[in-house]
Amino acid sequence: MTRTIIRGLSELAVTAGAVLLLFVVYEVWVTDLWSDRAQDQVAEELREDWTSGTPVPEPDPGQAFAFLHVPRFGEDWTRAVVEGTDPDELEDGPGHYAGSAMPGEQGNFAMAGHRVGRGSPFIALDVLRPGDPVVVETVDAWHVYRVTTTTVVDPSESSVVAPTPGGAANSEATGAFLTMTTCHPKFSTRERLVVHGQLEASVGKDVAPDGPAALEEV
Repeated sequence: MTRTIIRGLSELAVTAGAVLLLFVVYEVWVTDLWSDRAQDQVAEELREDWTSGTPVPEPDPGQAFAFLHVPRFGEDWTRAVVEGTDPDELEDGPGHYAGSAMPGEQGNFAMAGHRVGRGSPFIALDVLRPGDPVVVETVDAWHVYRVTTTTVVDPSESSVVAPTPGGAANSEATGAFLTMTTCHPKFSTRERLVVHGQLEASVGKDVAPDGPAALEEV
């Protein structure tokens, strides 16, 4: 009888382990594949809109409106940024916190992105160091931000996306900032990893059609 119970528990443990493994495979690789395809589509549509001269003054939820370039993540790393941070919107790529500043503006251009699974755009957010460039490309300009700080906060800490990071939500901005947020640690939503940056310069595409020198930094 004891052997039967032990054998049954062993089989149950093996089954549970297999189910857990399949769940991890789905969450990481399968959702990455789907989100990569969605990202490719929104990126292609945005490039086509820019080429055709279609303006995007105020993007609708889920609509791409800019490209994020992070040289530290790889020479060719780029992601289209979509409007909104709801789950459906984050399936397509990094999402812009509605109501936060737009690229290059005074205020806080704030984004959220998944760390593991669903495209994993911010999986390597923890490798960024102070001084690293983060370049945001819009239809007519390049906006170069420099990383200033990396912190870990409670998910309820909303001041990280305030007009001035760390300030009040209704306060006036004291500069032009960038914020990227993601889950921390990996495979957990217990905390938030937050990277802040500050605008260094903006340059028009008529002046630098191939992008600023910051794109070549590693």
